[in-house]
Amino acid sequence: MSALHELAAAAGLQIAWRDVNGAEQIVSDASLRAVLAAIGFPAGSEDEIRDSLAALRAETAQDVTPPLVTATVGEPIFLPGMSGRFRLTLETGEKCEGIAAAQPGGIVLPPVAEPGYHRLEFGDRTTILAVAPAHAYRLEDVAQGEKLWGLAVQLYALRRDHDGGIGDFSALAEFCTCAAQCGADAIAISPAHALFTADLARFSPYAPSNRAALNVLHIAEDAPEDDSPLIDWPRAAAAKLAALRASFERSYGPELAAQIRADLGPEQQRHALFEALMAHLSRGTPSALDWRNWPAPYQHPDLPEVARFAREQSREVAFHAWLQWRADRELATAQAAARAAGARIGLIADLAVGTDPSGSHSWCRQDEVLKGLEIGAPPDLVNQEGQSWGITAFSPRGLRRSGFSAFIDMLRHGLRHAGGMRIDHVMGLTRLWVVPHGLPSTQGAYLTMPADDLMRLAALESWRHRAVILGEDLGTLPPGFGAKLQRAGIAGLRVMWFERDGNAFTAPQSWTPSAVAMTTTHDLPTVAGWWEGMDIGWREKLQMGGDAPAQREAGRRALWEAFVRSGAATPPPPPPADGAAATYAAAIHLGRAGCTLALLPVEDALSLPEQPNLPGTTDAHPNWRRRLPGDAKALFARADFRQRLTALAESRRRNEQFPSDLRDRGKDRS
Repeated sequence: MSALHELAAAAGLQIAWRDVNGAEQIVSDASLRAVLAAIGFPAGSEDEIRDSLAALRAETAQDVTPPLVTATVGEPIFLPGMSGRFRLTLETGEKCEGIAAAQPGGIVLPPVAEPGYHRLEFGDRTTILAVAPAHAYRLEDVAQGEKLWGLAVQLYALRRDHDGGIGDFSALAEFCTCAAQCGADAIAISPAHALFTADLARFSPYAPSNRAALNVLHIAEDAPEDDSPLIDWPRAAAAKLAALRASFERSYGPELAAQIRADLGPEQQRHALFEALMAHLSRGTPSALDWRNWPAPYQHPDLPEVARFAREQSREVAFHAWLQWRADRELATAQAAARAAGARIGLIADLAVGTDPSGSHSWCRQDEVLKGLEIGAPPDLVNQEGQSWGITAFSPRGLRRSGFSAFIDMLRHGLRHAGGMRIDHVMGLTRLWVVPHGLPSTQGAYLTMPADDLMRLAALESWRHRAVILGEDLGTLPPGFGAKLQRAGIAGLRVMWFERDGNAFTAPQSWTPSAVAMTTTHDLPTVAGWWEGMDIGWREKLQMGGDAPAQREAGRRALWEAFVRSGAATPPPPPPADGAAATYAAAIHLGRAGCTLALLPVEDALSLPEQPNLPGTTDAHPNWRRRLPGDAKALFARADFRQRLTALAESRRRNEQFPSDLRDRGKDRS
């Protein structure tokens, strides 16, 4: 092994990896050098490699007690670099002491039976022992043998009277009530993470400013009516913020200020400070919409000039804190409405895989995020050129040094008002495809993440909140990753388009029981759009790769044959123009899935042809802008909408009677 490869491996980079076709790929030396430099280990010369390797070895060899160590209930706990007598104080206050068994390089503690965050002491050395349950709170724990169903909806797409052109939490509460009254146990929503109130052109829910704060544009404040089928984000957001500002001026006072301080956590308060600072510094200076271009005295939240700004502009900071407080209360109301109407899970929040590097999370948590790197994905069947998403994510070194505090805060915020959480690109818990700035996405490399720690913490927070965890596991999976998810109690996704054996679609009864069944996702064609070839038209228009018309015709035949085999339809297939017939059959087919939970995207419940997002585009396709054709009451009053929901619900009930040998044929998706 060369010195460069030795350094890369020691730093957590995968030199070789297997693509979606199973072929081994080797990362170029140039890519390794660029990634290593970005994570703090220069490798431009033999001398730099030698020095970086020495620094890395010294860092890992230091006898420093980590601020947090994870473990699993009932399993022995190995702690490197420690010895002697210990004292363990459980969250309950119970204490135990003893002498740990010595092992090469450290000690082994006896198993701990109680999940939680416990205090572990060795003399004057202290750490937090985060003991996770054997697995997360699972869908099976909720379902108790039944087959559940729910709807997936884009939050911004919802409507209500006088919503000002953007879906809000009040519309969500009404939608949840209607869905639950129809029998839905879950309502999965698009990310509600905080964006940028100073830059209203940035509206992708998957490129947020902070995942531990909320998008205040979803607050239900009446604003001028807008019946457009597409959201004009800058115009609608400006009107919404003006209405919110007026409401703040009318209602804010000392008593409310005290309530907000008591209710908001430190992360949301820092985000409010960031928002006020960005608005102040970017007036007349567009470059200041990226905090990395701010004057040096403002480039860290702990600097004296930032504290002075917070004092002098306290009312402006208070406005942004009030926005977070309003958003939090309204999201809580939506979850309460879902549960009150009978939903056993209620809201399933969506956790984006990363954040915009110019956002508040990167400003607040500078030592815990990757710098100089974008995350994305290598080439796969859907995106043959690979992807760079323009966002950053947690640094594995930063997570360990901080005791995983940012990750834990993020999980707690996401589960605060939800019965579940979908982790976008869940493979990021074990490895991230990182691309150095300026290089194409094909020139990236996989960076190893502390998967065991992250999954244990996810399981622990899931258990504490009694909330299920879903993982978007589509794309290139590491070997054995599917089995690892199942052991952790994290439900993967089984999307109809990808459940195939060659060209044939597989029987939904054989889909993995512990996973979540879906017809499609926000990044893929709707059933009607696929059946009618809408996606082919878009890709031809934008000169993007995809199915040819002849391939799609063969695909239609194969899909309809699968519908017939599952009992969802009878031959012959409808014509290509009849997407409505295809979506009705797809709803029944989805209901037949062996999965414990089936989620029907509302676009398919309505047989809409357009998909919410077309990956690889920005302005060429109206991503994250499409609105639904009516408010919740209007949608649930539509005969075709209710027919598909009824068909799905009845199919789920019949599914509970399917033979167990069919339900148990799910395969490890590794």
